[in-house]
Amino acid sequence: MHTVSGGDAEAVAVRAGRIAAVGSTKDLDALSATRVVELEGRTVLPGFQDAHLHPFAGGMLAIVCNLHETASAADCLDEIARYRAANPEREWISGDGWSMDFFAGGNPQKVDLDAVVPDRPVYLENRDGHTAWVNSRALELAGITAETPDPGDGRIERDAAGEPSGALHEGAMWLVSNLVPPPSAAEQEQALLNAQAELHALGITAWQDAVVEPETLAAYLAVAGRGQLTMRAEGNLLWVRSRGEEQIDDLLEMRERGSLGRLRLRGVKIFQDGVLENFTGSLLEPYEGTDNRGMSMHEAEELKRMLVLLDSNGFQVHLHTIGDRAVRESLDAIEAARDANGRRDARHHLAHIQLIHPDDQPRFGDLGVVANAQPYWAAHSAYVDELTLPFIGDRAAYHYPFGSLVRAGAPLAFGSDWTVSTANPLAIVEVAVTRVPHPERNREPMLPDERLDLPTAIAAQTRGSAYVNFLEEETGTIEEGKLADLVVLDRDIFDPGAGPVGDARVLLTLSEGEPVYDALD
Repeated sequence: MHTVSGGDAEAVAVRAGRIAAVGSTKDLDALSATRVVELEGRTVLPGFQDAHLHPFAGGMLAIVCNLHETASAADCLDEIARYRAANPEREWISGDGWSMDFFAGGNPQKVDLDAVVPDRPVYLENRDGHTAWVNSRALELAGITAETPDPGDGRIERDAAGEPSGALHEGAMWLVSNLVPPPSAAEQEQALLNAQAELHALGITAWQDAVVEPETLAAYLAVAGRGQLTMRAEGNLLWVRSRGEEQIDDLLEMRERGSLGRLRLRGVKIFQDGVLENFTGSLLEPYEGTDNRGMSMHEAEELKRMLVLLDSNGFQVHLHTIGDRAVRESLDAIEAARDANGRRDARHHLAHIQLIHPDDQPRFGDLGVVANAQPYWAAHSAYVDELTLPFIGDRAAYHYPFGSLVRAGAPLAFGSDWTVSTANPLAIVEVAVTRVPHPERNREPMLPDERLDLPTAIAAQTRGSAYVNFLEEETGTIEEGKLADLVVLDRDIFDPGAGPVGDARVLLTLSEGEPVYDALD
């Protein structure tokens, strides 16, 4: 058993939802037990915690057009055609999961969608949620033509004649997404239960929901009110870019009613940039061969005012930062909030952190800002090698610099960004340790000096994420008195002969000592 708090132990005893004792088998033999699990070379860890994911999107995959299992543009079109035929009652064909590397330049075309769905509007987000693929009918309903200007926080992809070609980036997505019929309340609640069951099966006992909106908050409260929320859920309310500082009253009201059972709302989510693949990630210097530095969604001084306001109202702030300029602007804004409001235990965090200029890496530790990392992406893939690295040049030297952050004293937490990629914490930990893609494992490591050792990676997925979730006093390590949120794996993952970490399976997940997933023989 790996306690994460320092060292190993042979046995753990659980009573009334808490860890009653940790020590040797002999020491614990005298304690009465209603169930004994013999480890026999298996590993017990604190329950995994995901510091950044989208559970409703994941739970909704059983309902919408799910393209996450596709491997090419042709696969996407086949699945869209299948979904259309199987769902004749749906007014819109909506869903997500296509990958930008399926299409030339990362941009799919409306004409391909028109060929398989000519009669209904189609709205399909890509895996990272920063680009939408739409057909001609959707563009028509939204009134998007060659004369439609790009919104300030997005871009309409166009053909040589200036006509919308079928891809909408960032804020341009809202021009169509606002027309898509929302899921019903019952569908939202079922999506939450679907996601909870799927993630418990991966050993996850707590998550931080990256974006909680009024509709999903209602689902949380309904499920928690029935006593069905077995996941510890930390939520972030969305800072809406089209509104100003007057939205603070609404955020405070939602926070006030957003704590029930295992649900807590402490955070506000701010998008400071987009993604590198569509050139909306915000860079200090232009993308190679262009004069484009991407998009900062908020001007630097505006972002500082937002952080000062949110911090003064006791919010934890969760910032989407991909490019090095977005990271710097966000760190500057957090520093401004500290200077204005004084130091407090805020645990503000920057998610994704794909590019961090070396000058800014020590600032995470200096400011107490948590580096909320998604390590599954820190490896060579077609997505990275074709759509990212050619356009960032020498900045590839600080691409997902997790090792450098740890050496600089940054607090580190791991998240998946599910459904953008797998939610499997063991696969995520493996890539953090190897910097090689899972499950391919046949490529050269990406920046091997940025690899983490296994104990550090496990700690980031447990204790580190518990810290950013304000749960470290109760969870994240195996210690007497803490809640019995535990996971049992099918092997000793610290044994080099046990095979790749990402191949390990979860056999048992406990939430306060109660099984929420049980696959033990």
